[in-house]
Amino acid sequence: MSQLIFVNLPVRDLQHSTAFYEAIGAKKNPQFSDSTASCMVLSETIHVMLLTHDKFSQFTPRRIANARETTEVLICISADSREAVDAITESALGAGGAEPRDRQDYGFMYSRAFEDPDGHIWEPMWMDMDAAKAAMATAGETADA
Repeated sequence: MSQLIFVNLPVRDLQHSTAFYEAIGAKKNPQFSDSTASCMVLSETIHVMLLTHDKFSQFTPRRIANARETTEVLICISADSREAVDAITESALGAGGAEPRDRQDYGFMYSRAFEDPDGHIWEPMWMDMDAAKAAMATAGETADA
């Protein structure tokens, strides 16, 4: 079985956050959702658990970070193409998200970023693996010289 990841995020408005994630292509799994949590499926292996603050607090003794004031985590997800990076980012922006930084284009790697309604930052990224390997090999040769 493939290893799964469940990203647990505290949210202020569960319905609004659920709608946002549906707008970027996630599917709600009702089996693991209730009035305190929405299990949003991004892929076979990536799930986002949107948890009300009360529910999230049951899993940690620490204070919940305000993602609009501090960076708790940057969540990077791969995409199949530059166009897919743009599509999910544009969907996020259309659903009320914000773009916290300019796009990054390194030729072999392209990424953008968006914030969800609570300020959690997602970074969709595409990489041409062959070009990346070639760039790394060239960098290694330069370092060895």
